[in-house]
Amino acid sequence: MTLIIAFSISFLFVNAQNSEPTKYTANNKGKFFISWGGNRGSYSKSDIRFKGDDYDFTIEDATAKDKPKGWHIDYINPANMTIPQTNFKIGYFISDHYTISLGVDHMKYVMNRDRYRTVNGYIDLPDDEAGSVFNGTFNNEILLVSSELLKFEHTDGLNYVHTEIARYDDISSLFGITNTDAFQINITEGLGAGMLYPKTNTTLLLKERYDDFHISGYGLSARIGLNFTFFKYFFIQLDAKGGYIDMNNIRTTRSSSDHAEQNFYFFERIFALGGIFRL
Repeated sequence: MTLIIAFSISFLFVNAQNSEPTKYTANNKGKFFISWGGNRGSYSKSDIRFKGDDYDFTIEDATAKDKPKGWHIDYINPANMTIPQTNFKIGYFISDHYTISLGVDHMKYVMNRDRYRTVNGYIDLPDDEAGSVFNGTFNNEILLVSSELLKFEHTDGLNYVHTEIARYDDISSLFGITNTDAFQINITEGLGAGMLYPKTNTTLLLKERYDDFHISGYGLSARIGLNFTFFKYFFIQLDAKGGYIDMNNIRTTRSSSDHAEQNFYFFERIFALGGIFRL
């Protein structure tokens, strides 16, 4: 009996020494996460077609740039959060490695004006309209796309509202990190799809300015990134994200018969801060 008791005590002691509490970061299923950050965007060339009752013309190989705010308090100022280029995401781990999420990429797209471009189509406005000064028929003509002819910006903004499925893999061990509850590194990849809901700031053919939100098309995206998690609950996310946008119903004037069409590729560099937690 003494030997049995001694053996039992020894067994329990050894197991107590060898067992460790499960780390919070060891399992992800059932966790929620939320993040907020900013982006820089780049865009491919695009043929932009403008259509209305008295015109139908295409500006070929139009170029555009983003409109960065830089490091600014507006990123966390509720009254001005739509001024900078921002990224919001909320999601859920459906397993230890896979998430589903809803996000809004608030990009900004500013067409470069006062550039010479190839133009095809026609403009035939009534003579009593100011924009009739641009009337003509164009067949691969090189024209100056002036600020008077066109101002075309998705600056409040080029809003990509999308769902995404992503994979997370812990690569902390590659860097010799053992206490992942203190610091963890994950590599992430995701695929997304959604709609474009821009607020397009447009002045076309000297018509009245238009600047309202509207559903204008769809987008597809893919991303890869690094996730740095600190003290179990807080993280920094760095992403490289690219995709395709097709907008075939961009409102350009107060008249519902006037619209534009364009498609292009985009690339984002994203920096975001977030939290991960269980309810």
